Amino acid sequence: MVNYIWLFMLISGVIAAAMQGQMDIVTAAALKGAKEGVAVCFGLISILVFWQGMMRIAQHAGLLDKLARVLAPAARLLFPDVPKDHPALGYIVSNMSANLFGLGNAATPMGIKAMEELQKLNPDPKSATPAMCTLLALNTSSLTLIPTTMIGLRMEYGSVQPEVIIGTTIFATCCSTLTAIVLDRWYRRRLNA
Repeated sequence: MVNYIWLFMLISGVIAAAMQGQMDIVTAAALKGAKEGVAVCFGLISILVFWQGMMRIAQHAGLLDKLARVLAPAARLLFPDVPKDHPALGYIVSNMSANLFGLGNAATPMGIKAMEELQKLNPDPKSATPAMCTLLALNTSSLTLIPTTMIGLRMEYGSVQPEVIIGTTIFATCCSTLTAIVLDRWYRRRLNA
């Protein structure tokens, strides 16, 4: 649906510019947008590569295993219908860890693998299980301690203090994650009632 909205906006903008005889503005805006898109991507690649490297160092140092042990009880509490030693829990914990560090791009493949593993436990493949819904809610709300992507964007656009958003990010994502958990539990109870 969103694709159709974007397509409508794009086509209507081009038609409006053509009717006013200002296609040069559309061409200039398209070229400027493409140039800025590439510049932003390069800026984000550098920050993502840095944090991916830090995550790799943390993994080799055993910090991610310790974080996984800390998050494992929370994962078992949030996903009670997933067996204790099922591979899905490992992917879920990895997804939560990547989101904590603001690495949404790194969290996505782990979230997809977690969904694939949760699908194996699904008795009705045409509908989502409560565990799948919980994972989606947690991944979307994602408690974030270090918003690396946003800091990278702020740095790319010349922010004087790109890290100033850390406190508000922690507060906002705490609120969103708590809301997601509360609503998830509420819907689970209604579903089971």
